[in-house]
Amino acid sequence: MDQVGQESNGKKRMNSIDLVKIPGSHRRFLDTFFSPAKMGAYLAAEPRWVVALVVSVALMGLQVALIPPEVWESLMREQSLAQGGPPLPMPDWVTDWMGILAAVGAAMTTAIAIPIGAGFLTVIFAFVLGDEGSYRQYLAVTAHSFFIPALVGFLITPLKIATQDPQLTLNLGSFFFFLPSGYWLGVLTAMDLTQIWSSLVIAQGAHCIDKRRSFRSAVVILLSLMLAMALIVGRFMPN
Repeated sequence: MDQVGQESNGKKRMNSIDLVKIPGSHRRFLDTFFSPAKMGAYLAAEPRWVVALVVSVALMGLQVALIPPEVWESLMREQSLAQGGPPLPMPDWVTDWMGILAAVGAAMTTAIAIPIGAGFLTVIFAFVLGDEGSYRQYLAVTAHSFFIPALVGFLITPLKIATQDPQLTLNLGSFFFFLPSGYWLGVLTAMDLTQIWSSLVIAQGAHCIDKRRSFRSAVVILLSLMLAMALIVGRFMPN
């Protein structure tokens, strides 16, 4: 009986230690950038995603809300002129609400994209490739990976305002500016650097969820899918 009691007390002490070691949301936020392996291992064991989803949605909406309405108005006028039409008249109330509507749209898009992206990862890794892992685990990894485009986009918001381009992104096309306008430049422009970074974090998460899946193979799979998507999107990019 004494031995059973000691084992029980030992388990309680170990559980309390584990609870202390569980990082908070702020620690997981930092680990996503600086220690994705640690973050992935934690999420594989404790797939928490609610706070990460809320933070990602809030940051995506906030970065868009900070862009002045006149920048959006200028973009719409330029797009209208590029299509060969006259600039559309903009009532004052449309201009005033444009920034708010854009921010709400960005937040809603993020809130929808994260669960859908997690479902896509679950299908690819768990069902098609036969890896272990639940939807909740891939959802947690995906939600945390969105910290990267959410924060980086927030940091480059002043650059978007200065260039009067609210759709400005950091992409591979920025390094191949010497290429003539056309399909391949469009493909490179469609490959956002923050999404590539996020894919590396997700690949680490997939490896942590199922150790049989190597980090390298997960990277190859995710970047191949991203390239395939860019090859399609490149067809519709403006020259």
